Amino acid sequence: MENLASYACADENSKGRVYPEDGPVYRNQFQRDRDRIIHSAAFRRLEYKTQVFVNHEGDLFRTRLTHSLEVAQIARSIARELHLHEDLAEAIALSHDLGHTPFGHAGQTALNQCMKDYGGFEHNLQSLRVVDKLEQKYAEFHGLNLMFETREGILKHCSVKNARLLGDVAQRFIDKTQASLEAQLVDLSDETAYSNHDVDDGLRYGLISFDELLEIKLFRDQYDKVAAKYKDINNRQMIHEIIRRMINVMVVDLIDTSRNNITSAKLESLQDVRRQPGPLMSFSDEMSALNLELKQFLRENLYQHYRVHRMSRKAVDILTALFDAFMNDIKILPPENREQCRVMQNESGDEGIARGVADYIAGMTDRYAIVEYERIFNPRQLSFVNLIP
Repeated sequence: MENLASYACADENSKGRVYPEDGPVYRNQFQRDRDRIIHSAAFRRLEYKTQVFVNHEGDLFRTRLTHSLEVAQIARSIARELHLHEDLAEAIALSHDLGHTPFGHAGQTALNQCMKDYGGFEHNLQSLRVVDKLEQKYAEFHGLNLMFETREGILKHCSVKNARLLGDVAQRFIDKTQASLEAQLVDLSDETAYSNHDVDDGLRYGLISFDELLEIKLFRDQYDKVAAKYKDINNRQMIHEIIRRMINVMVVDLIDTSRNNITSAKLESLQDVRRQPGPLMSFSDEMSALNLELKQFLRENLYQHYRVHRMSRKAVDILTALFDAFMNDIKILPPENREQCRVMQNESGDEGIARGVADYIAGMTDRYAIVEYERIFNPRQLSFVNLIP
């Protein structure tokens, strides 16, 4: 790519793919990664996976798919301005939630609890598992065989214990080195997108109010500017004008602060990035404080809202019941998943079965999990037709 900084990721300084392949024609390697991600089954399923609200509760709620697209848009803009690799940033952004369970964070909490005796469950590790193993469509390898830097960016968090099991892609968690700047900026783009868009969804469906949000400085500052400029706009326009300005001030702050950090570090190569004592992509101290205030508000007033909690409670019950049922009798799994569990049982015993069951459940959409629960536990679902997946 043109105008890449010397410390950006590029084809020529990449650690490459696990399974060597001929280079793409008319694309760079990270474009190929992005395209493989977009064409994956796991990416398509994000359309029906929850961001905060259960998917069928409303047609306009954000899903994991719309969230991933929004993160990718923010990440590309930042990468372009800082002369980093846009295609890599986009690939990481589009794949960062591939391992999320149905029903959002409530689903992850439930599945992690189910897996507590079998190695646990964490969506970043599952996202890597999806692209490394579970997507099975290519003749010469399992997974998508993505570039090292894309896989590294997907693995945002990892314990040292798990890192030792994952090899090179997780070595930085053992060595205490840094990820690429592209991976770092996607992490902060994710934070920017979900905080602001959860405000949007929360206001749209009346779970939080303007009056409450006016106590939050980041929101109030932009509200004052919009109210002063536009005297006769409707509520929908007001919300949009505030949200887009909040995103803008956060992105501008992130770019300015990160550029200063990069300049101060006097980077010359990607290895210089990795040797830094901490991440170079960051918000200013002032913006970090404003963002923290917003996140605390959302945690207390939106994520713990009784209507959200009711949905989360149902999600926990559904996924826990499904996990227990499949563990007690893998014969009720679809044939492909049943065979996968048997193969994994031969390798790892009960832990292998549990991981296979977790793979199946994590891959479900919200509505498929609900339908599968009905098939197994609703006594009215006894006809042969209704039992067919």
